[in-house]
Amino acid sequence: MSNVSTAPATAAREPEHSKAGLVPPLGAGAVTALVGFTSSFAVVLSGLTAVGATAAQAASGLLALCVTQAIGMLLLSYRYRMPITLAWSTPGAALLAGTGAVAGGWPAAIGAFVVAGALIVITGLWQRLGALVAAIPVEIAQAMLAGVLLPLCLAPVRAVQTSPAVVVPVILVWLVLQRYARRWAVIAAFATAAAGAAISIVVQHKPLTVGAMVPSLELTLPHWSWQALIGVAIPLYIVTMASQNIPGTAVLASFDYRVPWRAAMTVTGLGTVIGAPAGGHAINLAAISAALSAAPAAHPDPKRRWIAAFTAGVTYLLLALGSAALVTLIATAPAGTLETVAGLALLATLAAALDAALRSDEHREAGVVTFVIAASGVGFAGVGAAFWALLAGLLVRKVLR
Repeated sequence: MSNVSTAPATAAREPEHSKAGLVPPLGAGAVTALVGFTSSFAVVLSGLTAVGATAAQAASGLLALCVTQAIGMLLLSYRYRMPITLAWSTPGAALLAGTGAVAGGWPAAIGAFVVAGALIVITGLWQRLGALVAAIPVEIAQAMLAGVLLPLCLAPVRAVQTSPAVVVPVILVWLVLQRYARRWAVIAAFATAAAGAAISIVVQHKPLTVGAMVPSLELTLPHWSWQALIGVAIPLYIVTMASQNIPGTAVLASFDYRVPWRAAMTVTGLGTVIGAPAGGHAINLAAISAALSAAPAAHPDPKRRWIAAFTAGVTYLLLALGSAALVTLIATAPAGTLETVAGLALLATLAAALDAALRSDEHREAGVVTFVIAASGVGFAGVGAAFWALLAGLLVRKVLR
């Protein structure tokens, strides 16, 4: 009797997975890539430009990031049959935007990217370094990130004064979508900005260089300066680990996936090192967007959700083909358009960082000091404010503890 009654139950469960087919994971993977790309590419371009990249070099960096993280996703998801999605370091790009020009210029920034990638690889191989990063208080790391993000999040306010005809509709569309479809708010804001830029190009008869719209790599030989290593490489490594890799691991763990830590750090670290000469600042485990491919909506069967991550990788390869055209369009847009989209995209991250930085009564003063110094943008001895903010926050925490 037990065999007779059990068989239909098993048969009833199996079609639920089989009926899902490939449509849900393919759709989830495409959405993962589109959301990840459109919600933060403006931050990447702002960051690369701030540390000295030309428009062509920034386009090359965006292309390199798309390709390296796409290949990493294809390798990791297929090898481990897990929905392991990668992303570029959005907090890292925001850090670059706040740091500005570094001693040694763009080649020195490239050298800092290489070092940050090497540190990520070492973190996967040497457990003690990973433990050292994890030992940095959450309040201090998040306060540094919040301070770096603040100037970027103020950009939409300033842009209203310089280009109201384009910026105000972007902000209004973002606000409406925040109310009714929050996931698509930044994408809709970008679409509105692109439409405004296109109208501006037509009305003002601005020329578009067709040759610049073809994707190409602009390679730069790395140069190492101690100011760039301390002011860019170390903070970039810390925010990438603390704000992306560690939370990304936690997100996948919430869906019962155990990330192969050593393999993930090796792939993302080497991907960063390889992409650095072309302008890619850092790739890492996806955090927020990781849930789009790992959740049950991607597929009822957890063993089939890796297809969503694999699809995201393929989609990023397709998006890479349009990266140069996107940068060319943005370059001709009215002043403040790119900064507005970037600032709106980072508001939620700023809110989360401030909440984490100021949540603890015991370390609130240290968090505030870290935040203020990082937000000031004032560096010393050629080293950016982010490093000094981290150092000051740790010192204040030690004294007041």
